[in-house]
Amino acid sequence: MTRPRVATVSLAGCFGCHMAFLDMDERLVKLMARVEFDRSPLTDLKTFTRRCDIGIIEGGCCNEENVHTLIEFRRNCDVLIALGQCAIMGGLPAMRNAIMHADDPLRECLEEAYLTGPYLRNLTRHVPNDPALPLILDKVYPCSDIVDIDIQIPGCAPSGDIIFDTLTALLDGTFHGFDRARLRFD
Repeated sequence: MTRPRVATVSLAGCFGCHMAFLDMDERLVKLMARVEFDRSPLTDLKTFTRRCDIGIIEGGCCNEENVHTLIEFRRNCDVLIALGQCAIMGGLPAMRNAIMHADDPLRECLEEAYLTGPYLRNLTRHVPNDPALPLILDKVYPCSDIVDIDIQIPGCAPSGDIIFDTLTALLDGTFHGFDRARLRFD
């Protein structure tokens, strides 16, 4: 029997949910005995090696690269988990949504970040505009605004206990209200 494959990624957030993942401490070893990690900062794999049973997303979508990555996770994972407030509601990055102008949604945000911020030192007085940078979206979007999310684990960041208990219940088929038949690793 093959072990379920798990992929994780961090989008627009602080990487705190991945740090909470590590807060499972010795239980991470128990989890690793039950699953195989694929694309993830935990493995340093940048692309999927094959289809995954579970995808875990932290962070919301603030640029086109985030959207592309999220769509790729939905396409390559049977079950998609939004981990933490940034993935579920946009979190702190979504604070910029409240300061946007209707006529130019990004102008005030970019001016504050690069030109007028009180602790800023930008001697060139330019806003970065390099083709290599991902296009910034008009606002920060929660993951569920872009793709279907199967499970949400709230918190900023959720505790390692909650992450471990949720994943264990999902793997054991005891996650309340979730159809385990959607997972193909039996």
